[in-house]
Amino acid sequence: MVLQEQSVGQVMDGKALAASVRETLKEKVTKIVETGKRRPGLAVVLVGDDKASALYVKNKTQSCKKVGIESFMHTFPADTDMETLLNCIKTLNQSDVVDGILVQLPLPSHLSAEEVLAVLDPNKDVDGLTTESMGRLFAGKTGLRPCTPVGVMVLLEEHKVDVEGKHAVVIGRSNLVGKPIAMLLQQKNATVTMCHSRTKDLDKICQNADILVVAAGKREFVKGSWIKPGATVIDVGIHHTQGPDGESVISGDVQYADAAKVARHITPVPGGVGPMTVAMLLSNTITAFERRTGIK
Repeated sequence: MVLQEQSVGQVMDGKALAASVRETLKEKVTKIVETGKRRPGLAVVLVGDDKASALYVKNKTQSCKKVGIESFMHTFPADTDMETLLNCIKTLNQSDVVDGILVQLPLPSHLSAEEVLAVLDPNKDVDGLTTESMGRLFAGKTGLRPCTPVGVMVLLEEHKVDVEGKHAVVIGRSNLVGKPIAMLLQQKNATVTMCHSRTKDLDKICQNADILVVAAGKREFVKGSWIKPGATVIDVGIHHTQGPDGESVISGDVQYADAAKVARHITPVPGGVGPMTVAMLLSNTITAFERRTGIK
């Protein structure tokens, strides 16, 4: 057995790490304000009444308050037209008190996220999703990075997971998670295999992964038998279901209980990647403020 001198199931506590990150950011904002400068500002745009999106936005604005970032909410009804939404983005682009702009996705079906990202100022793109932000990431140039992938990299660093020379497998190829995390891992000298819905023999590929990042969007998709002994497992998924007694059950894309018996490190759901995503959003907002103002 490969794990003779290694403990298994070490939990990568994203909630605790995110709290530590927020404390560091709070100290940074406090110093900025003490010099007589304004607070960094984040504008959040929410269209429609999707309950999950509204909850995510609430969590993000509360987190802003904890670190001293000014948050500006812009809410629109579900039937808002494209012109109205784009005009809002253009106005926020020009605002001197807004350093970061977050458009909560997904948008209602009649609105185009692609059009929104096309007009969003890349210097305020705290989600790292504009074409310019993505191009900078792939070119290895300075820029704002997607929050979840950066959060994953910070988790790996915090837990001293050696990335260089390791085989990393990423399940999922979205612009939000899959593609950018693959690039960030590659930039740290991992050998990366990207998998998706049409990948053959996925279980066998996973069994060779030293680092497995799962963003499949399917509840408990990855089985414990797919995990290489001693691997690091990052579960990006989150699913809300109803238990037998009517209680709310939260699970990820990985069968946690079985995987934790084999993996050396593993993120829980909830409390793993999710809190780090929000923490990196705050970090991106302060980074955008510093780059726009020259204040640190």
